[in-house]
Amino acid sequence: MEEQQQPPPFSQPEWQPIRPDLAAEGEPLPLSRRQFRSWSLVLEARGFLFQAEPCGPGWLLWVPDESFARARAELRLYEQENHNWPPPLPPLPPPSDHLLGSLLTLLAVGVFFDLTLQPIRLAGHQPVDWVGLGNAHAGKILAGEWWRLVTSLTLHSGWLHLLGNLLIGSVFIIRLCRDLGAGLGWSLLLAAGALGNLVNALLQDPAHRAVGASTAIFGAVGLLAAISLVRYRHHLRRRWPLPIAAALGLLALLGSSGENTDLGAHLFGFACGFGLGLGAEFAIDRLGRPGPNLNRLLCLSSAVLVLLAWWNALT
Repeated sequence: MEEQQQPPPFSQPEWQPIRPDLAAEGEPLPLSRRQFRSWSLVLEARGFLFQAEPCGPGWLLWVPDESFARARAELRLYEQENHNWPPPLPPLPPPSDHLLGSLLTLLAVGVFFDLTLQPIRLAGHQPVDWVGLGNAHAGKILAGEWWRLVTSLTLHSGWLHLLGNLLIGSVFIIRLCRDLGAGLGWSLLLAAGALGNLVNALLQDPAHRAVGASTAIFGAVGLLAAISLVRYRHHLRRRWPLPIAAALGLLALLGSSGENTDLGAHLFGFACGFGLGLGAEFAIDRLGRPGPNLNRLLCLSSAVLVLLAWWNALT
């Protein structure tokens, strides 16, 4: 004897369709996939019995007649509580007029490297041993020669080392200064590089030596990752993995290869930049970006710090 099949529950009169406008009466209209997904989760979380039926590109959502009014009220409350959520992405800050200054600073790094190759007699040095005086010697840094935290960022072991840092670093440095302004951008960059060198000196063998701007460059990567994380913190599900994943991927690709690569300096530069970026972006949220005068003062302070560091190294 063949068993008689019963029609599905939602085709019977005691089941009512949930309309997209949550109206009490009207023809069944399909919900969008997104609306169906969120509303079905709400009903399931609140313990409502419901049935789903595919209908073209969307879905029909049916609930029993006795819980129809309560289900609509629950969904209406959900929509009210989640109105305009997540909030729209914050507008990008207006770009700062920084490009020429940043490019000139990067050019100055290249010119300075060329000077370090020349037999220059200066301050009693015949000639100046730039690398010997300015490298990040861990033992000497911990003995009080603080200027090596900064001077080592301006030195490079060769043209390939310099060009690699300039080509890769310019991308991140220009973007950083565009977001924050040249003064704040370069100040944070210098601070991230110096702090990264300090942490590296604390953890390395006292005889460890290093030169190069890559510590500061990875500081710029950490700064940008933190800035993006804070700026889009209300959209964490969509945005937060991207800057961190990109930064860690860059560290793995560029910061851990090569016989003379100082992985510790790169890692600590990134970590210090990330911490500074968090503080800077939260401060900008409360106080706003620095104005032109403060940016000029920060630029001047950064340049003075580099000159003061080399003055101490030479004297």
